[in-house]
Amino acid sequence: MRALTEVFPETRHQRCWVHKIANVANALPKSLPGAKDALREKYNAEDRDHALKAVAAFEKTYGVKFPKAVKKITDDTDELLAFYDFPAEHWIHLRTTNPIESTFATVRLRTKVTKGAGSAAADLAMVVKLVDSALQRRRAVNAPHLVALVRAGACFERGILVERSAARAA
Repeated sequence: MRALTEVFPETRHQRCWVHKIANVANALPKSLPGAKDALREKYNAEDRDHALKAVAAFEKTYGVKFPKAVKKITDDTDELLAFYDFPAEHWIHLRTTNPIESTFATVRLRTKVTKGAGSAAADLAMVVKLVDSALQRRRAVNAPHLVALVRAGACFERGILVERSAARAA
């Protein structure tokens, strides 16, 4: 992450909700009912304001008994909710790193099993073929036409494109 920040200082960071929920769940008793649902409520909220209210409710409910678990959420709130600054159609893609990790998991599994295909060139060919195969199965991005707007720096509020005013555009 440091290298990314160094090369692209304006890049926003999004923490993975799947991993965060697993980390928080590890800090809570297994018998605690509703904790995972309370966590999911945050990333499934209709917008940032509702998500922040859900974070506050989680902190109020679990903060006294499980401060370490709550701290895992409250310390990273901005990075966990960064996806709300992008098109609503993209939120499903931005909340988790699992699509990226599943590609690399496939490569890791096969290269571990084969213990190398015999040469660096053969290993590279196998990795390229595995990544290509994984990309063929990958889910397409919702609303791909919005990607260009995001890259151009367009602003989104509550997941909806905000038109620039004439004064701001000048």
